[in-house]
Amino acid sequence: MSDIKITIDGKEVELPIGSTILQGAQKLGIHIPTLCHLDLHDIKMVNQSASCRVCVVEVEGRRNLAPACATPVTNGMVIRTNSIKVLNARKTVVELLISDHPKECLTCSKSGHCELQDLSEKMGIRNINITGNSMSTYKKEYTTSIIREMDKCIMCRRCETMCNNVQTVGVLSGINRGFDAVVAPAFDEKLEDTVCTHCGQCVAVCPVGALSEEDSTWRVVEALADPEKVVVVQTAPATRVALGEAFGLEPGTVVTGEMVAALRRLGFNYVFDTDFAADLTIMEEGTELLGRLDKYLAGEEVALPILTSCCPAWVNFIESQYHELIDIPSSARSPQQMFGAVAKTYFAEKLEIPREKLVVVSIMPCLAKKFEASREEFSVEGNPDVDIVLSTRELAHLIKRANLNLKELEKEEYDNPLGISTGAGLIFGVTGGVLEAALRTSYEIKTGKTLEKIEFEQVRGFDGLRVASVDLGGITLNVGLAHGLGNARDLLDEIKDGNPRNLHAIEVMACPGGCIGGAGQPYHHGDVNVLKKRTASIYSEEKNLTLRKSHENPAVKELYETYLGKPMSEKAHHLLHTHYSKKEKY
Repeated sequence: MSDIKITIDGKEVELPIGSTILQGAQKLGIHIPTLCHLDLHDIKMVNQSASCRVCVVEVEGRRNLAPACATPVTNGMVIRTNSIKVLNARKTVVELLISDHPKECLTCSKSGHCELQDLSEKMGIRNINITGNSMSTYKKEYTTSIIREMDKCIMCRRCETMCNNVQTVGVLSGINRGFDAVVAPAFDEKLEDTVCTHCGQCVAVCPVGALSEEDSTWRVVEALADPEKVVVVQTAPATRVALGEAFGLEPGTVVTGEMVAALRRLGFNYVFDTDFAADLTIMEEGTELLGRLDKYLAGEEVALPILTSCCPAWVNFIESQYHELIDIPSSARSPQQMFGAVAKTYFAEKLEIPREKLVVVSIMPCLAKKFEASREEFSVEGNPDVDIVLSTRELAHLIKRANLNLKELEKEEYDNPLGISTGAGLIFGVTGGVLEAALRTSYEIKTGKTLEKIEFEQVRGFDGLRVASVDLGGITLNVGLAHGLGNARDLLDEIKDGNPRNLHAIEVMACPGGCIGGAGQPYHHGDVNVLKKRTASIYSEEKNLTLRKSHENPAVKELYETYLGKPMSEKAHHLLHTHYSKKEKY
């Protein structure tokens, strides 16, 4: 039962102890503007820095205005959210923020999605009467995945909360004072010199253009215009349930066929599916899991639990912060990199062209994929396996730039052979999907029996950290799952402390919800329901597919029969596996 009764704009509401004025207003349907505030309870992120003061309200009996997002309610409190004093204070706050903000809205990467821009529009701000030479002069910093423009930083501290409290990477904090105050790595070090994982979740929550992704769309245009190049594209599973949002469709709308059609009209020679490479990943990673498990059951010393290696931000995390566990992740490359390696060898040979003439473009929900593609071990004599990575947002920009309307395109199918996939590859897009796909194949290979019920419900869900026991043909397999690096840290610390739950396999996804919540997806603006709708669509789409197990993929079978031999063969290991190294960074 509620414990506290308050009045907001003449309306009464009851709230539990510890609630804020903002929560009370939301319960009544009263809008209070916010900027720094962000409440993502499902992923345990609440940014209550109250640094912007946009949400101030008038509290009866209190001389100063109170920030609604951080002021706890008390019994009998009477609040006004729309007095002249309040409206004037909010307008002044926004004018002050704009006065110290670059006027680059036309060229800013966040234009149209900028929360400061939205507030200015809603408040009808047309003139800034505050003058002076106070603007900070931070230079742009470019990494392979993230661009920092700290002269646009409004000190909302959202990125800091995400990096430190949710992801527990610990790179960002407030530094300096006055007009030079900014959120940055300690001592204002460059981001690429720190233990940043390039997960990009700081970009996902930034309300302005201070943090954005490195834009590679023009590189794609140049490649498509080059008559000497054959340009192929792969699309990750999570992109198909989010791209439509950029065209006004409901979150979770599946636009697979329309996306394929748009890519063909953009000029790509071949349109393939990363789901094919996800199936390939399961063949390698599943075989590796069974191999380690057999040794473990035979009493041999073996590195367990095996950790999935599909998420590049997660790989960066373990390489930089858990050196003592560097030997336990699966050596299997991510689906993106497996696809690149197969395309530049197997497919290039089918086309009878050198790998240098083949350009591989990836459409990914993730910003860390840009960093991953640039890693030296994923290239041959300087020619990368994956040449260019675009985020889902970048693809949307490219489609619109070509004057195409996704909603008006007729659905088309992927090309063969690297466009054939199963439902197991599709569920890679959600937390728990990689492990479930591996279990489907591992069970049938281990037992030689057909799996009657292929849904492993025990590994599904939105809890940040989950553990389950799965029957693998008479063998009890203990598995752990985490999405969000903070939850991954909890599991890794358990392993360091002796693996008390006797876990045999762990799946980690750096982003909330898995790839559907990747930092390159259309902005969800703090609405976790958007992530849940994308997740539901992935499962719904997968359930209707004919092929739902990776080892049933005919294109994958043909690849092994004609080119690779068998999973974990010498050739497969050379093309589809990698190694990890300890990264000594600040």
